[in-house]
Amino acid sequence: MMSRIRIKAGNKIYPIIKDGGFNFDSVSTFFGPAVGPRWLIASGFDLTLLKGDYLGGLSPVHLIGSSAGAFRFAAWLQPEAIDSYHKLLEAYINVRYTKNDTPATALEKITGIINEYLEDDALSFALANKKYRLAIITARARGLVAFRNLWLQKLGLATCFVFNYFSRDNIYRFADRVVFYNASKPPAFCLKSQFRGYYIPMNEVNLKYAVLASGAIPLVIEGVRDIYGAPRGVYRDGGLIDYHLSHQFAAKENETVLFFHHQERIIPGWLDKNLKRRSPEARTLENVLMVFPSQRFIENLPGGKVPDRTDLVTFINDHETRIRNWQKAVELSAPLGEDFLELVTSGKIRGVVEKL
Repeated sequence: MMSRIRIKAGNKIYPIIKDGGFNFDSVSTFFGPAVGPRWLIASGFDLTLLKGDYLGGLSPVHLIGSSAGAFRFAAWLQPEAIDSYHKLLEAYINVRYTKNDTPATALEKITGIINEYLEDDALSFALANKKYRLAIITARARGLVAFRNLWLQKLGLATCFVFNYFSRDNIYRFADRVVFYNASKPPAFCLKSQFRGYYIPMNEVNLKYAVLASGAIPLVIEGVRDIYGAPRGVYRDGGLIDYHLSHQFAAKENETVLFFHHQERIIPGWLDKNLKRRSPEARTLENVLMVFPSQRFIENLPGGKVPDRTDLVTFINDHETRIRNWQKAVELSAPLGEDFLELVTSGKIRGVVEKL
């Protein structure tokens, strides 16, 4: 049963776990990457943590994410968080894209998903949440990447791809990182000298737009314009700059950054997918505790793979099959959180944790 998940720990957390196990109170940040439909297999892990109220016991926990990560965590702040999360799952899985969709109609469909699980009259309550502090990473497009015209946008992204090949720092010529945060002060990573970008307080007016923008995939979904309280411009998927994990989120030595991932490899930016040599800096991972599904688990999912965006193309004329596959993946992923809990409470985590 335990072979469904693997656990890896960064070099500051690894000895602590080897020595005494894992304590939920050490978690200062739970991070959600920009992984499109792959987030569906994180649902069991999320719901286990939500139902058991394991995070934020001693002090509030930062829920930081872009794109799918932001979608997931926005539900955590809601008055009926578990109910809200189930509504997100339902709306996300059942949305139907067609060959005739344009970036504008795709944005409408995503807006529909967000309105389905984030209720306007609950936003003030969400923002006053005592246990969870939400931070959403978006990318404000620059130059051609900001254009609505798809050919110009493509040209901008192609140029960006070439520049990014030589150095990840070149990404900032094409997009600015903008973090929307819900707390009295920005999350610690925004205040570090290495941070490049803006951080903007979240409020009832901009929360939904920030969630929406952070999932607006270039070329596929139209960007979100001029978000209230933030610099003017077109906001796109935060994964363009921060795809998986690319910041050291821990403020103190012994804090844990919990990270549920769909795979073993961690890719810093969206354009780094094909650059095998591109991986996060060592200090980024020092405090990370990463939980991810085993190869054996993945082989048992429909089609022998984690749900992803290609499914939307493959099953463009067969929504029923895709929906069934995605529901099955969610169902099979339901016990992953319990598997993790069992390892933690029994102390067996000490024997299975690997070095990140």
